Amino acid sequence: MKPEFLTVLFGSLSAASWGSGDFIGGMATKRNNVLAVMFVSQSVGAMLLIVLAFIFDKTLPPWGSLGWGALAGAVGIIGLALFYHALATGTMGVVAPVSAVTTALLPLGVAAVTEGAPGILQQIGFAVALVAVWLLAGGLSTHQPLQLGDLKLPVLAGITFGLFFIFIDRASTEATFFPLLAARTASLSLMGIVLLVRGESARIPLLNLPTVAAAGILDALGNTFFVLAAQTGRLDIAAMVSSLYPASTVFLAWIILKEHMGKSQWVGVALALAALALISV
Repeated sequence: MKPEFLTVLFGSLSAASWGSGDFIGGMATKRNNVLAVMFVSQSVGAMLLIVLAFIFDKTLPPWGSLGWGALAGAVGIIGLALFYHALATGTMGVVAPVSAVTTALLPLGVAAVTEGAPGILQQIGFAVALVAVWLLAGGLSTHQPLQLGDLKLPVLAGITFGLFFIFIDRASTEATFFPLLAARTASLSLMGIVLLVRGESARIPLLNLPTVAAAGILDALGNTFFVLAAQTGRLDIAAMVSSLYPASTVFLAWIILKEHMGKSQWVGVALALAALALISV
């Protein structure tokens, strides 16, 4: 079995998990404080990672791996804050696709330097996937004139998400779950500080807890599958395929919430499937 196939398989599972987690988390934030949902869902994900770490990793990796994991968690949660702020102050049709494409581009550049250029068909697949990500995330959904200032926060958010991919890949060379747990510990610590400073509660009503917990479990699984994708193959393939997560989010919204999928999003789905085929070759 070709390594590319496993990388694409794990990357696809990562995209499905992250996209589903975003969908469920988005539903949870409609009824609860956003920061509280993030903190509780991340805490549930941390509990899952603790169990998996002691079952599969068994021993602690070097402290350097844990340090890279913690750094990944810190930049990841900062990126999420930048992304939410960008959504609150900008246009979703600009913010979401710009941040998504920026997220994918950074690991592509790093992998090209550290691992060399991929095959020509895979390069074509990357280009197709980038267009797919743009369309799936809402590109072309706004007709407002684009200002340079509108790109600042989305690009910064995308850079931090891309750095998360790079750092967690670096952290996971000798273990899978303990570096992810270090990342989750760092992000929870930063969120806990923000909650204390703001004087906000992380309490979630019991009725809403299963939804929040499901979002946290899916997010942790998405991280796990991404690490497995990066471990079995190239970072750029793992990052590019995992970045297709908006496909599962919009698909679930279409199936469950009966939300309208525009023509551009359907084109994005078709291009995503074509990209997976090209990258797997």
